[in-house]
Amino acid sequence: MNITERGRAAVVDPDADPVLDRSRLRFAAMMVAVGVAHFVAPRFFERIVPRWFPWPREAVLWSGVAEVASGALLAVPSTKRIGGFLATATIVAVYPANIQMAIDATQGQDVGVPAWAAWLRLPLQIPMIRRAWSFTR
Repeated sequence: MNITERGRAAVVDPDADPVLDRSRLRFAAMMVAVGVAHFVAPRFFERIVPRWFPWPREAVLWSGVAEVASGALLAVPSTKRIGGFLATATIVAVYPANIQMAIDATQGQDVGVPAWAAWLRLPLQIPMIRRAWSFTR
């Protein structure tokens, strides 16, 4: 078995429906990518941390760690349940930042997306939360 086959075997769940398994791996990759973005472009994320939260930089870094960790845990079949719990908790925990982003965009602040898109993100987080939760079973 070559290294590519071993790597694939480490993340593919032989007991899972192949379509659902690929969905899990895409979700895991998305969580890792967004988590890494917290370290590559922290200022973008710091701008949307709610004003009432006293440590925006730390919030961005720790949420990035949680997103990378949840993605990594989701990617491995034996730890996908804990990854699902962590992903669910993380998405719920950062929801106030999405609300802050929508409010700021409405007030004309540059948050990187138009106001309509910032508001559209809010209800779209619900399917993400449900999807993350589905991996806990």
